[in-house]
Amino acid sequence: MKALFSNLRISNLVFGLLVAMILAYLIVPVLIVVPMSFSEARFLQFPPKEWSLNWYAAFFQSIEWMSAAKVSLITALATTLISLPVGMAAAYAINNSTLKIIRTLQIILLLPMMVPIILIAAGVFFVYARVGLVSSLIGLVLAHIMLALPYVIIALLAGLRNFDMSQEMVARSLGMNRFRAFMAVTLPQIKPSVVSATLFAFITSLDETVVALFISGGDNQTLTKRMFTALRDEIDPTIAAISSMLILASLLLVVIAGRNKQA
Repeated sequence: MKALFSNLRISNLVFGLLVAMILAYLIVPVLIVVPMSFSEARFLQFPPKEWSLNWYAAFFQSIEWMSAAKVSLITALATTLISLPVGMAAAYAINNSTLKIIRTLQIILLLPMMVPIILIAAGVFFVYARVGLVSSLIGLVLAHIMLALPYVIIALLAGLRNFDMSQEMVARSLGMNRFRAFMAVTLPQIKPSVVSATLFAFITSLDETVVALFISGGDNQTLTKRMFTALRDEIDPTIAAISSMLILASLLLVVIAGRNKQA
């Protein structure tokens, strides 16, 4: 018996070390960006020989960088505000309907997760080129909504499938219409899924690069596209500062989502 427990402890230790190595492999390259953003050097340098906030100041003082950041934030907010109610309606229909056409609709809505992003970007570009939406804010928002919807639907479906729909049926039997019953009974109880869906939509839009490379430009250039262009033209340490701020923002959103689930 003691030998069995000893073997289990060794197995758990080995498994824990393996998980720690995998996490280190994934996280350390990302964290290296943070100290590089505080370097005094004109080019990316690790470890920094001198420390400075020059590249953060360069970001906030640059009209081009701030314009790109504004476009990205506006696009992410618009994507979130539109994809959330649309995804909610779709998830609700998928969860409550047994019609085959609804199952087909589910597959169609999840296709952006299955098709390689480069193919989606090329397809969106050719469509936008015909209808005149290339380099437009509306076109950018519509494309990001398409990419965010699958994540929103999956997050909301998880909440709806763990919710007892008979509670909503009771509210409707007492005189509430479907919409009012959903808002009063269902929505408050799937709040964690709603928060997760909101964060997924926002982050998906904010971090999207490939589609933006094809369809954004001019005054409607996103932050990620400008970062990619800056890396191609020169290795500007300002990119490390922006990346560090994006990492911090993502971590804060994850913490908010985690606290919301615990609540």
